Amino acid sequence: MPAGTATVRRQFDARAATFPRHDAIVRESSRRLLERLEVIRHEARILLDAGCGAGACRDALLERFPGASWIGVDLSTRMLAADPSRRKGRRRLPWFGRPAPWQVCAEAARLPLADGSCDVVFCNQLLPLHPDPAAVVREFARVLRAGGLLLAASLGPDTLRELRDAVARHLPLARAVPHVDMHDLGDMMVRAGFDAPVTECEPLRLLYPGARELLREARALGGNPRDDRMAHLPPTRAARAILADLERSKDGEGRIALTFELVFAHGWKAGPPPREEWQPVRLKRP
Repeated sequence: MPAGTATVRRQFDARAATFPRHDAIVRESSRRLLERLEVIRHEARILLDAGCGAGACRDALLERFPGASWIGVDLSTRMLAADPSRRKGRRRLPWFGRPAPWQVCAEAARLPLADGSCDVVFCNQLLPLHPDPAAVVREFARVLRAGGLLLAASLGPDTLRELRDAVARHLPLARAVPHVDMHDLGDMMVRAGFDAPVTECEPLRLLYPGARELLREARALGGNPRDDRMAHLPPTRAARAILADLERSKDGEGRIALTFELVFAHGWKAGPPPREEWQPVRLKRP
C-alpha cells in the first residue's frame, strides 16, 4: 500500500467518530452527485459505492436502482464500522426481497472484484484522497462491464484557496493536496476506456465563524496522500501567523469564507455489450 494511502487510512480511522460533525462539503457533494442520477437512464444489478464511509449514500442509491446489490468499499475499517446498521443495539435494516449489502475494506486502486462484475460505480470524494487517482479510474474501468456507468465527484485545484494562500505565505515548503482539474479527470477517464465522459465544476463557498473552526473542518476532510507532505506539525510561529491571516480575511459579518471547487464526471465504459445480460459479481481470492 502506498505511504500516502496508509496515511489517509490512519486519518480516517482516527476521525471516524467525529467525521459526521464536519462533513458538510461531503454531504453537499453527494447530494449534487445523486441529483445527476435522476437524469441518467441506466439499469444495474451490481452497484459499487467506492469510498462509501459509513454508507451515507446507500439508501439513496438503492432507491434509484431497486433490486440492485450494493457493495460498499472503503479503506478505513472504522468508517465502515460507523455505519448505523452495524451498531449494537440497533435493529438491522430490513433487506426483504433484496440481496443484503456487502461492505469490503479495500484500497481503491486494488479492488477485490472480478473484471466486468459491476454495472455502476459511484464515487463521492475518494479521488482527492488517493495518491494516484488515474490508477483508481483505471481500476473502476476494470471492474465495470462494457456499457457500465461511472459517476464521480472530486475536488478541483481552486479548493481551499484561502487556506492554501495563507499556508504558502508562512510555510513555503508545505505540499498541498494535489486536486485534479476537471479536464485532467476527463482525460484520465478517456485513457482508462470511458466513452466521451462529461465533466463539469461548480464553485461553492462555506462560511465559518473563525479560523480554528475552518481548520478543524478542513482537517476532517482527510489526510494528505502526498509522499512529500510535511511530516511534522508546523512551527508555532507559522501556525499563529496562518491563523492571524485567516482572521483578517473576515467579512463585515465576522465570517471567514473558504472556497471549494466541486468537480463532477460521468461516463460509460466503452466496448461491445456483454453476451450475457448481467454478469455475476465475484470476489477475488486474496
